[in-house]
Amino acid sequence: MKNNPLFKFFALILLFSAMPVLSYSAEVVNSGLAPAITNDQQYNRAIHIMAMLLVGFGFLMVFVRKYGRSALTATFLLVSICLPVYMMISSNGSGMNDTDVRRLILAEFCGASLLIAAGAVLGRLKMQQYLLLGLLFVPCYMFNEWIVLNGGLGLIRQGGVLDTGGSIVIHAFGAIFGLGVALTMTTKQEFEKTIESDSVSDRYSMLGSMILWIFWPSFCAALVSPEQMPATVVNVVLALCGSTITTYIVSVSLRKKASIADIANAALAGGVAIGSACANATHSEAMIIGVLAGALSTFGFAVIQSKQQKWMKLIDTCGVTNLHGLPGLMGGIAVLPIVAALDINQQLLGIVITIVLAFASGMIVGKILPIMGRKTEAYEDADEFLDAVE
Repeated sequence: MKNNPLFKFFALILLFSAMPVLSYSAEVVNSGLAPAITNDQQYNRAIHIMAMLLVGFGFLMVFVRKYGRSALTATFLLVSICLPVYMMISSNGSGMNDTDVRRLILAEFCGASLLIAAGAVLGRLKMQQYLLLGLLFVPCYMFNEWIVLNGGLGLIRQGGVLDTGGSIVIHAFGAIFGLGVALTMTTKQEFEKTIESDSVSDRYSMLGSMILWIFWPSFCAALVSPEQMPATVVNVVLALCGSTITTYIVSVSLRKKASIADIANAALAGGVAIGSACANATHSEAMIIGVLAGALSTFGFAVIQSKQQKWMKLIDTCGVTNLHGLPGLMGGIAVLPIVAALDINQQLLGIVITIVLAFASGMIVGKILPIMGRKTEAYEDADEFLDAVE
């Protein structure tokens, strides 16, 4: 077991996640070093999020048996194009000299949403189309972020929408954007082709899921205040525990035996759904949100996905509707009974705007991507990689 490469790799990730994080104390705050310590803590979380993007998302998407090389390469390229584009746009043309760790984290949030969107059409784009998808996605994401979170166009007042961990603007936006792209790009031939997986690809996908699980607290707590950080971290862990347990129970109940696809994906739904309320919920509320999200996501994979495919005439390769879309919208709504002072109309308006902008912009991008042609063989490495198995 100890000589297994997977065991060694996972052990390395665990050691990495256990690195000590500097804590605040009265002496540090009073000494004037708080800003430097804040930057250091945010840097640690930024690196955790980077592990989620490259290793977590990357390995989660290798479940397609003959598309592992392409899935990992696409993940690498999407992250690499998203981060600088976001940072350059957010710097208002002033260059990269004024960027900081906070801006990097915001760019990583955009990268997470982009990878979610790409998951809907995974296996059906040529590699250069993933790059174009990244270039087109970032300004669309930033436009929605500007309107919903920063008061752009005056539709929603700044702070009117509570979405600390991105249930709405990251997860729901990415999933619905991806559906818009898939709706305009799915071909008859792709409908007829089976998406294959095997025991090896499923194990690597589970590895990616577990890495995402480990680092998810850093994702949600990346920009919260030091006072909110401990409760936020515990809330996210409890929500993930709730969704993981519920996923297994519901999967067995609906399918008679557990599905590894359900376990690898729906177990993460608690992290998606707790995002909006992660810094405000009690621990009990976080656990309940996780349980409900796990049940909703598993039901989506087991029941809704096949019906969605027939009804919408699209293929959602990674099931982003069920892992990110539905739990993301649920998380945006779940915050309403938790935060008494929250403006319900503003929160709901933010959700509606996100849905409309994500779907509309996704459909437009889906019309643009085919200009670069079509992938020769869906879900295959062989047409783009040397020595790939046919």
